Amino acid sequence: MAGHSKFKNIMHRKGAQDKKRSAMFSKLSREITVAAKMGMPDPDMNPRLRLAVNNAKSQSMPKDNIQRAIDKATAGEGDDYEEIRYEGFGPGGVSLIVEALTDNRNRTVTSVRTAFSKNGGNMGSAGSVAHGFDRLGLISYPGSAGDEEKVLEAAMEAGAEDIESSEDGHDIWTSMDDLHEVAGALEKALGEAESVKLAWRPHTRVEVGESEAQTLLKLIDILDDDDDVQTVWGNYDVSDEVMEKLGA
Repeated sequence: MAGHSKFKNIMHRKGAQDKKRSAMFSKLSREITVAAKMGMPDPDMNPRLRLAVNNAKSQSMPKDNIQRAIDKATAGEGDDYEEIRYEGFGPGGVSLIVEALTDNRNRTVTSVRTAFSKNGGNMGSAGSVAHGFDRLGLISYPGSAGDEEKVLEAAMEAGAEDIESSEDGHDIWTSMDDLHEVAGALEKALGEAESVKLAWRPHTRVEVGESEAQTLLKLIDILDDDDDVQTVWGNYDVSDEVMEKLGA
């Protein structure tokens, strides 16, 4: 898939993430601490922690920050966070999945509901949009990893299920269970990935026009700015032309 149906744009604009590096590090640290508390504090023995650490490294998070987050868990420090998934609808009938880690469910649900209601959307009940997505593993590589044919061949040999390539890079999809095995095989063939994570992949995508896209991206920005929100996923597709008009 080309253009803004690519993963980096489904989960919103990478440029916006880069401007919020401090907040992003805080969210990555929270995930590392939670993962370490739930299992062994050794990434080699804890798949979720390994995933969290790899994601932190892919965002250039300093090693000291990563280790501090793990140490918090082993020392029994830090708040006890609860994983919550919210689902809702944005402008133009777009489906959104909001993943959060919170120590105060009431605070988080109020913030998320307010963001939806004030920006052309509305929250739905649990399961209201998740049925339109698949929960999969996602491995992303930059375009410099190789051309589509090279990456496709490596992905097939590694046991991946699907690949989407564009001039921006390559998104390789796997089943949840195969994510770590496929990522390891790809690292040997293509080098270190840009990111390795669990993702929500939509069955279909909704084309969003300029006016609706502006409101939608504002909604996603507000959700993403919430300290409790880890990731926002959606099934929107915004054309390059519209993104350019919006300065995104």
